[in-house]
Amino acid sequence: MANETFAQALRRLRGTLSVRDVARLARCSKTVVSDLENERRSPTPAMASALDAALGAGGLLCHLADHPPGAPATERAAALQAGFAEDLAAGPMTGASLEEWEFTIARHGRATRYRPEQDLLVDLLADFADLRALLKHRHPPAIKRLLLSASARLSGLMALTLLKLDDPGARDWWRSGRTAATQAEDRATLAWIYAQESYQFYYGGDLAGAVELAVRAQKLAGGMPCVADALAAPLEARAHALGGRRGEAVDALGRAHRALARLSPEDRQPSALGYDEAQLHFHSGNAWTSLHDTERAWEDQRQALNLYPLENRTDRALIQLDRAACLSWDGKLAEGARLAVDSILELPEEHRSALILYRARDLAVKVPEAGRQLPEIRVLREVLALPSAG
Repeated sequence: MANETFAQALRRLRGTLSVRDVARLARCSKTVVSDLENERRSPTPAMASALDAALGAGGLLCHLADHPPGAPATERAAALQAGFAEDLAAGPMTGASLEEWEFTIARHGRATRYRPEQDLLVDLLADFADLRALLKHRHPPAIKRLLLSASARLSGLMALTLLKLDDPGARDWWRSGRTAATQAEDRATLAWIYAQESYQFYYGGDLAGAVELAVRAQKLAGGMPCVADALAAPLEARAHALGGRRGEAVDALGRAHRALARLSPEDRQPSALGYDEAQLHFHSGNAWTSLHDTERAWEDQRQALNLYPLENRTDRALIQLDRAACLSWDGKLAEGARLAVDSILELPEEHRSALILYRARDLAVKVPEAGRQLPEIRVLREVLALPSAG
């Protein structure tokens, strides 16, 4: 019938059959059939196919699922692509397919260093949906483990992106990533997830929790040359430094330098999946800043800024905010506030993530009482009220 919707066609084809009868024939739940008839959900290609076969619709329901009457061409294109992706997911996995997934995940890891989090999140969601569709099908055990490992890393990147956006959903993605890495028996990836997750506790103010996860990551690494070991030790140092435990911080920084020296050239890369000299100087500088050792902090910050490319806006801004803190510790409150303001204003709005503003607000809050009426401090507070990403 002309302009008939999927829901209308389903009700017509059901005829005198009950919802329970149709659900039994299509091997689905009554709720699904009822929701589809009442347009409370959209039909997936698989469900449309099952109902079409159960009711002898001759392909009508499949066609209506892919081509809703009156839908814009862009919506029809999206529906067609979703069905095509599901068809592809049912096919056999090849070495080339796995290599493509490795490239995709590595690309997302590098993108964390320069793409705005809101933009990156859109692509991560789309790729994770495709990877999830693959996992729904049966694969040989070796292939299944590789797909689970890829899912764990993609989950970690999703969590890290949400963390930067100050979205509480990050915690759920850390948990999913750990589960996938455990099922894949991938100890290196599991250690990496624990190392990254420790940032969730660090920025949430739970320093004991941050140290616990960072130590867990290093134990899982077991001294093997892996990114998790190089990533977790500096975070442990930063947490100790923020808590005023200088000895523990210095010890952890020593382990961080040794862990970085053990990494392969492939792992020493500017990526959330890697760790390099620029990151270590940034993290070391942050630890020395928290310990109020401004001379050492300033030198590490100088080296980090020399090594970081200009397109890595987030880390460069965080380094400048650490420098602003050092100026404040040295009694140069106005100069520190000006540097903090410049660091924020130089960032395009889409790069002013919750992480940046958290660090800048922390700087403003810790200004001594005597300096809070300085014009530069008032300007900093005004700048913190500007629009931000997400």
